[in-house]
Order: sequence, then C-alpha cells, then structure tokens
Amino acid sequence: MSRGEVEINFDGIIGPTHNYAGLSLGNLAATNNAGDVSHPRAAALQGIAKMRSNIALGLHQGILLPHPRPNHDWLASLSKDMASASRALQANAFSASAMWAANAATVSPASDTADGKCHLTVANLVTMPHRSHEWPFTLWQLELAFADSHFRVHPPVPPPFGDEGAANHMRMAADHAGPGIEIFVYGETGGPFPARQHVEASRAIARRHGLDPERTLFVQQSPEAIAAGAFHNDVVAVADGLTLFAHEQAFAAKEGFYTDLRRLLPEVRIVEVPAAAVSLADAVRSYMFNAQLVTPPGGAQALILPREARENGPAWAWLEQILRGNGPIRQAHIVDVRESMANGGGPACLRLRVVADPAWVDPRFLMDSHKLDLIANVVTRYWPETVRQHDIGDEKIWENSELGWLMLMKELQVNAIL
Repeated sequence: MSRGEVEINFDGIIGPTHNYAGLSLGNLAATNNAGDVSHPRAAALQGIAKMRSNIALGLHQGILLPHPRPNHDWLASLSKDMASASRALQANAFSASAMWAANAATVSPASDTADGKCHLTVANLVTMPHRSHEWPFTLWQLELAFADSHFRVHPPVPPPFGDEGAANHMRMAADHAGPGIEIFVYGETGGPFPARQHVEASRAIARRHGLDPERTLFVQQSPEAIAAGAFHNDVVAVADGLTLFAHEQAFAAKEGFYTDLRRLLPEVRIVEVPAAAVSLADAVRSYMFNAQLVTPPGGAQALILPREARENGPAWAWLEQILRGNGPIRQAHIVDVRESMANGGGPACLRLRVVADPAWVDPRFLMDSHKLDLIANVVTRYWPETVRQHDIGDEKIWENSELGWLMLMKELQVNAIL
C-alpha cells in the first residue's frame, strides 16, 4: 500500500441533455418537477463551481464524463431510432442521469482487498430503464481512468439483482489509506416505491472485491425511509473516517448495526438525527444527509451541503446545533446545486469517492482550476440554456447535444465514440 493514497472525489459533469422528464420512480424531487424547464448550462456550471470549492478546501478532485446522448445504440437494440420512438423511449434515451457519479460503481480501496488492489464494480442500474443502459459507457471510461495495474475494474453484477453503486455503500476507517469497515446497505420494501439495491448484488460485489467477511457489514435500509423518498441510502446517511451521520430512521435494525460497528470500530462516532427533530420528509426535502462529509487537510470534519439544507428550518436548526457542539462535524459549506437538486440529487449524488494515489489515475480525469476553466468554456459555448420537454423530440436538439459532447471530449483529449 502506498502512503500516497488519498480520497479523490470524482464528480459527474452534467451533460447537455439535462432535463426533467420525471423518470425515476421513488425520487420525489425528480417526479415532482416532471415537465419543468431545465437549464443544462447552469446545471453544469453549478457542478463545476462545487468542484472548485472542493479544490479550495484542499480536497482532491476528479471528473467522470457525461454520456453521449441520445443513446442511439440502446434504441437500436429495441429496433427503434429517435425519430420513430415513442416519447417515453425518447426520454429514456435522452436522459442525462449519468451525472449521478455516486451510482457509477462501488469502490473498495486497496487496503481492504485480498489482492491489495483498488476494485471498482460498475453498477447495473437495472431497476430504472433510463439508467439501465448507462453501464457500458461507464465501464469504458472507468477502464480508461483506472487502467493502472493498481486497479481492477469489473463489469456489472448480472440482472435481476439490482445494484446502484456507491450511493448504497459506506466505508469507515481511521485513515483513508488504512484498513476499513465496508458497509453495504440494501433494500427490501418501500411501500409504493421499488427497493433498488438487492442484497445479493451487494454480497456478490463484496466477494468479487475480496473483502474480509469479518470487516464487511450488510445492513437493511428501513422501508419507511424508502417510502419517504430515500431511494438510495445516501439520502439518509453518510460516513467519513470514523463518523457516521445518519437519520434515526435510516436503517431497519439500527441497534444491531450500531453494535456491530462499535465492535469492529471502537472509535466510531455516530451522529444520529432524531426523527422528532427532523422528519424523514424534511431529511429528503433538504438533502441534509446527501452532503459530502469530508475531512480537509489539517482541518475539522466538514459537511458540503446544498442550499436546500440551509433553507429548511428543522434541518438547519439541527445542523447549527451539531456545528456548535463538541462532536466531530465542525464546519458547513453551502453550495448551489439547485438544478441537480430539482432532479433528485445533491452534492453526494454528484461524486464517486476513490481512495488511491493520484499518480495511478489517468491525468485527464484529475482536475485543477485550469482544467475546470477549459470545461466551463465548452459548457458555456455549447450547452443549451434551457431544455423543455417538447425539445426531447427535436432532431436539432439531438444534434446540438451530440456536438457539445464531442467538443468536450476534444477539449479533454479523450477519444470516445458515439
């Protein structure tokens, strides 16, 4: 294990087809805003601004590429094209949901695995049609970004076992580069909404990554949380280092989970928000748990929160209380990701955490201020200002989106194919 290993946040660049089609059942923000006018240019620039803020905090920052859209190959597999497809199929082929990098893969650092390599398993996302066709391009780019021999990139777990990646996975450790406890959170029921993470997918990934069974936990998400709109665990819980920040109703059998966690990691600090103070509904509306919980170099542990958390009375009152206390979380940084929030994802949804030495990563996927300037220039020139729902069926919109994507790939010097 190299002592150069650090946590790198890889944020998904929001693509030019960002729109509000309301395709994600159980994602209340996405379905409640269905049909609204989206602003892809503003969305992407907000994401870039968040990455700049992370770099300013001293965090390591990377990117994941937007996917080429519309996905003509997926439509061809259904014996359709954009011109002949129904509006529903067009919307599924046009989706920019790959922006949610937390769903790209599940990651186990080298210090946790039997072969001493960092393992990444691409998520199959089979539960939702608009996401089920993301994995081939995700696999391609992860194999490019993590081609070094220190990594092993795996294809998805086969269906029907749904896997939605790191959004349902947490890792806790005293040191990012040291051995950790890996926590897989799965769902079983969620009232009217589907449970997206299957326990068999989680178990398969743990075996594939060569994790120590004694240091691996499988925890059920509470049906109440899923029914309230917590379609992924990261809507109600987040972990970093020795700290677990979670809603009281996040887990189905929390006492057993907490007991196991304290046994395996005696130094663990569990910061639990009572339902009496912040309801599940307010937790979901504010995305206070869908924050990036980070430890900046030489600094106190911090939450990177969306503006919506600041604007939600119960959520902000509780956050102010813990920030004033003697607990591990001492800072809050507010970011504006309003456009992505309206599609059901906050700061944590936009990033995939990878513990690795940056020297192992393809440099085209690692960011600094200059590289972000280059991306922002492409976005400003080629991303549409607005996308309305009727635009999804407009051939000119398809062509412009593909042109913008190609120009970004050219700027990043990535030879990708449509």
